Amino acid sequence: MLEDLTGKLESTLRKLRGYGKLTEKNISESLKDIRRALLEADVNYKVVKDFIQAVQEKAIGEDVLKSVTPGQTIVKIVNDELIKLLGTSTTQLKTAGIPPSIIMVTGLQGSGKTTFCAKLAFFLQSRGRKPMLAALDVYRPAAIQQLRVLGESLKVPVYNEGIGDPVKIGFNAIGEARRMLADTVILDTAGRLHIDEQMMTELVNIKNRVRPHEILFVADGMTGQDAVNTAQEFANRLNYDGVVLTKMDGDARGGAALSIRAVTGKPIKFIGTGEKVDAIEQFHPDRLASRILGMGDVVSFVEKAQEAYDQDKAEKLEERLRRNEFTLEDFKDQLQQIKKMGSLESLLGMIPGMGNQLKNANVDPKAFSRTEAIINSMTRQERIQPNILNGNRRKRIANGSGTRVQDVNQLMKQYEQMKKMIKQLKGKSFKGLRGMPFNMA
Repeated sequence: MLEDLTGKLESTLRKLRGYGKLTEKNISESLKDIRRALLEADVNYKVVKDFIQAVQEKAIGEDVLKSVTPGQTIVKIVNDELIKLLGTSTTQLKTAGIPPSIIMVTGLQGSGKTTFCAKLAFFLQSRGRKPMLAALDVYRPAAIQQLRVLGESLKVPVYNEGIGDPVKIGFNAIGEARRMLADTVILDTAGRLHIDEQMMTELVNIKNRVRPHEILFVADGMTGQDAVNTAQEFANRLNYDGVVLTKMDGDARGGAALSIRAVTGKPIKFIGTGEKVDAIEQFHPDRLASRILGMGDVVSFVEKAQEAYDQDKAEKLEERLRRNEFTLEDFKDQLQQIKKMGSLESLLGMIPGMGNQLKNANVDPKAFSRTEAIINSMTRQERIQPNILNGNRRKRIANGSGTRVQDVNQLMKQYEQMKKMIKQLKGKSFKGLRGMPFNMA
C-alpha cells in the first residue's frame, strides 16, 4: 500500500536524520523533496501546499534546530501533520438505538461498492453483529447476482426484489430485517459511470425515505484526484457520513487517501486491501501515517494475529512441542493461521523498516498455497512420519500437487530447520510461542 510514496519519503527523512546539524537551508531542500513526492502521488495541490507550510513552520523553530536529535524531531513533526491530514482519530460507524441500524452505501459504478457491502457484512459479522444485505441496484442484474453470491458465501441474508422502485425496495428491506431480527441493514445502491441528475435524485429519495443512520461513499483509490472530485460532489448532494477507499492494495499512488478528508471534511472509515471479503480494514489515521513513513504498523499486525489465533489448536501444539512431536500437520496448521492474517506483502508491510525493502523483494504470493498443496498431497502417515519420504514418494507428491521435486525438498528442509529450532527450545518455556504462527514460507 502506497509503496512508491513510502519509499520516497523514507529516503528524504533518512537524509534528514543523517545531518549532524539542521539548518533552514537543508530543511527547505528536504521539504521540496517531500512536496515533489506528494504531488507525484497525486495528492491535491492545495493540500500539499498547506501540509508543507505547516511542517515548515514547526520545523524551523528554535527548539527543533537546537534539538539533540533534530532529524528525529522532524520525522515526528511530519508524522503528526500526516495524522492531522488523515483525520486525527478513528471514526466509528453510527448505530441505531433500536435495531436495525441502516447503512446506505453509495458511489460510482466500478468503484467496488457491491464488494464493499459484502466486506462490511463480514466485518460486522466477525464482531458479533447480524447484518442483512439489500440489493437496490435494479439497473444491473449482474450487481444483484454478485451480491447474492457474496451473501451466500458469508451466510448473510440478501433482500432482493429484482426490478422495481429502489426507494420502495429499500423501505421493504428494513421491514424484512426487523422480521428476521437482523440488527444491521446494508443498502447497496445503484451507481453510474459518472455523476448524473437521475442517480443523485434517486439517492436523495432513498435517503429521505429510509433515513439511514450512516451513509458511506465508496471511492476507488486508484483514480486519484477524480475520486476526490467525485467525493466532493456526492458530499454536496448527500452530505454522507464517511468515505471508504477501495483497491488500496494495487498500484494506487495514494493521493485520494491523503486528499479526500482535507477536501471534503468527511472522515475515512474503511479501506479495502484486496478482493476477498476479509480484505477490509477500519481506518486508523495514526497507523496509516506510520506505514507511509516506513515505520510499520505493529498494532494492526498484532490484531490480525489475534483474529487468526485458535486457542484450542495453540494449546494442543504447545503440548506436542513439549514432547518434541512437531509434525507436518502442525506445519500446515501454522501456515493456515498465517493465511488468515492476509497476504504476505501486506503483513510484511506492517513490520517497521520492511516497506522500502519490499520494493525490490521477490515476494511470491502463492508460496503458502504451494506449500499447503504439497502437504495435502501426502498421506496421513507421511505427514506424521516425514522420515519415510524417499525419492519415489517425493516424486509422487510433486506430481500430485503440481509442483517440482525441488519444491518438496525445499519444504522438507524448512520443516527440518523448524524441528531443530524446537529441539533447541526443549526444556524452556513455550508460553511465549502459544498462538503465534511460525513464519515458515
